[in-house]
Amino acid sequence: MQGRASIDYQLYVPPDASDEPRPLLLMLHGCGQDPDDFAVGTRMNEMARRDGWLVLYPAQSTQANPQGCWNWFKTNHQERGRGEPALIAALTREVMASHNVDANRVYVAGLSAGGAMAAILGRAYPELFAAVGVHSGLPHGAVEDANGAMAMMRGGQDTRPPAEAAPSGKPHPTPTIVFHGTRDMTVHPLNGEHVYADATLGVEGAHRIENGREGTRAYTRKRHVTPQGRVQAELWLIEGGGHGWSGGDRNGSCTDWLGPDASEQMLCFFMAHPLGDNRA
Repeated sequence: MQGRASIDYQLYVPPDASDEPRPLLLMLHGCGQDPDDFAVGTRMNEMARRDGWLVLYPAQSTQANPQGCWNWFKTNHQERGRGEPALIAALTREVMASHNVDANRVYVAGLSAGGAMAAILGRAYPELFAAVGVHSGLPHGAVEDANGAMAMMRGGQDTRPPAEAAPSGKPHPTPTIVFHGTRDMTVHPLNGEHVYADATLGVEGAHRIENGREGTRAYTRKRHVTPQGRVQAELWLIEGGGHGWSGGDRNGSCTDWLGPDASEQMLCFFMAHPLGDNRA
């Protein structure tokens, strides 16, 4: 289904006629991609059909950014109620109002610039998005302009002031799952570490690390587990992986079909994190 609200978008609706409220996943493409390409590369529509999810693909306009990138690196697009985060949140709510969506299971994921914008949305709208998936992305608020963005992408050095623990009574960061290739030459892997660190800030728990192999690539998986046994965040570092969606379809752009299935792992993580169930 195609549509236009304040921004262009495509919406995948699974064909079954279930009356049950459905989870909604918002997917934010990377630079130079569009909803069709991103859907093919991630195979997310196939999984949505299997599991009965709605999948919303906003499309960035080349008028807003000549390369088709979400403007995550500009300060007027990094906060609640402003710029692209406000437009995307409004689009999400429009789809929720016009379809039978489970309001406790609305999620956002993205690749590269889309991953950076997903991190912004999770921080800006924690009452809307229950969990976040960031693939080959960058942390919220790390830069203020295009020059800073290029430096952050190349080196991954976080120049923000040291973060402080969340004050008592403030909601915890939105649960987040992160994927990043260790040989990503476009967005330095340190950015994935920063996204993971942001997602665990102020949350009591322990880091657990495991190593494994899926497909032909090895990976290191770090999890932040609370005393109650909830997983607040996951970081998958894909050994030898480049700047592409891990486990994706080679018919799409920016995919690495040799690695673990990021789409499958994200959906598993999301289903374990309904809204409000893991903020304590």
